[in-house]
Amino acid sequence: MPLGSGQSRAPQLARALLFTGFLCATLPTQAGDEKTMDLDNWKVRLLADDFVEVYRSPDPKRMSVYTPGLARAEGGRLIASFDAEGADASLLSPPEAGSGTSMVYTSDDHGKTWTYRVNFPFLHARPFFAGESLYVLGHHGRLMVIRSDDEGETWTEPAYLTESSGWHQSACQVHVTRGNVYLVMEQNRGGEMKKGWGVSQLAPILMRGPIDADLTQAENWTFASPLRFRDVVDDATLDHFGVPFFPAFYPERHMPAPRRDMNPIGWLEANVIQITDPDHYWFDPTGRTFHVWMRGHTGGTGYAAICKVVEQDDGSMETMVETVPSGKNAVFVPCPGGQMRFHVLQDEQTGLYWLLSTQATDSMRRAERLSKGRFNLPNNERRRLQLHFSTNMIDWCFAGLVTEGPADHASRHYASMVIDGEDLHVLSRSGDLEAQSAHNGNIITFHTIRDFRRLSY
Repeated sequence: MPLGSGQSRAPQLARALLFTGFLCATLPTQAGDEKTMDLDNWKVRLLADDFVEVYRSPDPKRMSVYTPGLARAEGGRLIASFDAEGADASLLSPPEAGSGTSMVYTSDDHGKTWTYRVNFPFLHARPFFAGESLYVLGHHGRLMVIRSDDEGETWTEPAYLTESSGWHQSACQVHVTRGNVYLVMEQNRGGEMKKGWGVSQLAPILMRGPIDADLTQAENWTFASPLRFRDVVDDATLDHFGVPFFPAFYPERHMPAPRRDMNPIGWLEANVIQITDPDHYWFDPTGRTFHVWMRGHTGGTGYAAICKVVEQDDGSMETMVETVPSGKNAVFVPCPGGQMRFHVLQDEQTGLYWLLSTQATDSMRRAERLSKGRFNLPNNERRRLQLHFSTNMIDWCFAGLVTEGPADHASRHYASMVIDGEDLHVLSRSGDLEAQSAHNGNIITFHTIRDFRRLSY
């Protein structure tokens, strides 16, 4: 039930506090009398720490798995895709997977068991439905896609969608509205920087395809205009809110400690959403405005980066910076876990936006004093997945911790999610104690949050 329904929120609030551990440590029993409660009974408990292994690397030292993408068919079948880095024919399992780099699995029992379906030769992909067809779209330098018309049992040969290269992304959210599917891929548009991580040069590009068209054909896609982060934000002029955290000014990177590097600030790994509340400042009554919510690479925590795309009368799409009523640009917005790849979806039943992201707990520790198990910079903690909800994409309410890895180098991160009736399914890029690092996990894990709507309050 969304906020502002006019009904009493007390029972729902009590349930949410019970779920998340925010219930007070003392409760009054009579006037002037208090009964102390056992704090261990009210601490935050993990919502879905148990998991099913969809895939485990046969050799964690040589092959890691990543980019978990998740989709759901109308009949309930779940489709999972993921990448295998460092894989060759001797490592991939099952053997019929061949020498490609990524795989698709399906489940017909709400994720309890999984069946291998196909191997495909591109990365950073995600599965999604458009009409009756299932697609997996990613890149191998150039954008590539495959299609299935039987919910993942058989597939077309990979098809190229672009001649240009330099593409990047993760398995972020896909939006369907008004007979079209919308998703974002991002492209490195080049610049001065020749070393390091070029997220300052990335341009998120919204793609639109009709759901009744063959989306393996390049002519059926419309691409929005590119907008590089570097052309929007001058890191040398930013001040007053601590961005960038480290002195990594474009085009130079900074090394705050050995083997720990900070590259110039930027944006990446984009979700696309629409504002549906007519009272929201950013609501567009024509339905032609799409907001792009991205990981904010700042060296700190708690910020996402955003822009917007507006469809024009001629069908073209223009990418631009969002503004606030003062006329100031809005590129960074509050977002718990916005420093890492996150996943956002809107629940059609309640209108609430749900955010699955990585919880930071120790971002102010000096880089040279981090444990060996911590990956790169202090804000790059990857051990805990958290869940929030919001009515407006700005103000986020904590719903709970989803799952936690057993050690600093055993992550739960880069997760995707889908709604399945009353449940929320989560597919995570994970690791156990055998993982190479917090970045290079060795398991794709599947988690289910039961009755997830009861977590709202």
